[in-house]
Amino acid sequence: MRNPSILSATSSTPSSPARSAVRGPSRAGTGGLFDACQIGVVLRTVLLVEAVVAVATLFVGATPGEWLVLAATVTGGALPATLLWLVAACALKKILARLSRPAQYAAGATLGALSALYGCALLWLTGVVATAPWVASAAAGAMFAAVIMAALVLRARGQTPAAVTARLEELQARIRPHFLFNTLNSAIALVREEPAKAEAMLEDLSELFRRALADPDESVTLADEIALAERYLAIEQVRFGDRLRIRWDIDPAANAARLPPLLLQPLVENAVKHGVEPSPEGAKLRIRTERRGGMVVIEVVNSLPPLRWADQPLPRGHGIALANVRDRLRLLHDMQAQFSAGLEQKNYRVRIVIPVGS
Repeated sequence: MRNPSILSATSSTPSSPARSAVRGPSRAGTGGLFDACQIGVVLRTVLLVEAVVAVATLFVGATPGEWLVLAATVTGGALPATLLWLVAACALKKILARLSRPAQYAAGATLGALSALYGCALLWLTGVVATAPWVASAAAGAMFAAVIMAALVLRARGQTPAAVTARLEELQARIRPHFLFNTLNSAIALVREEPAKAEAMLEDLSELFRRALADPDESVTLADEIALAERYLAIEQVRFGDRLRIRWDIDPAANAARLPPLLLQPLVENAVKHGVEPSPEGAKLRIRTERRGGMVVIEVVNSLPPLRWADQPLPRGHGIALANVRDRLRLLHDMQAQFSAGLEQKNYRVRIVIPVGS
């Protein structure tokens, strides 16, 4: 009864890790290269180009002043060219993804060369340079485009092993016998006195298992995650009774946001495990969602027993689940996702910020 964990931060059937391992690399190998629509990709690409410009101009600039002037000059052509390539790559992503992998590389390199020629033409037409290095610009643009596409492929391939590894590591810990036995014992105790409540409890348990053992999707809606958390807490409410005090502050406008599947439930499970279970008086649990413009805020807050916030560190289990949640958010939303967790006024607060649309 000390470890009521049923679900982990990932989901799959007992045989799905193998299927995922087979399916994952094929996706990384045949999918589109032009995943340039994410803010993180744009930022990293611009920083890479600017870093190369800064280092390359060091070979030419004899003094710091000359280097600054030369770097600014080259940036005047390189930055517009980079942004043009990113916009074109994003706009044509679905079309170019239908091509074979070599054709995608060729198309991306061609777009890179054309974008570089555009940047070079800007410098020439504005009189910044007297002689335009057309061939060198086109070659540099094609090379940078190829490097960026290769980096995107490596990132996509890196996501699949990480997800599969997480599923393999968590598979044995996903369905804890303690939680199952506690739930069944509670249902048995309710069968005669409150059969309707026992039936509802078993239905909630069935839905939890169905979701835990289903084939994983890339993402689900926040509304789905909230519905699953409600079922989990309904079971725990029967077990803990008045010791578990739940407050829901749900913003319907935030329900369409996308999350990795089974992401919210482990946070709620942590709150029950570390807040309610060790405390004879129980604990308060608050789940809040709010839409703020194009972003959605999700918070899971639980009160802690006095010794937990006074002079004792939190159990290690917090870090494992939270690190898993943080990594999965980063894979889905990249730099657009924000994640924080820690003590705040005798409570433990987990805060997630994600975009409304993915």
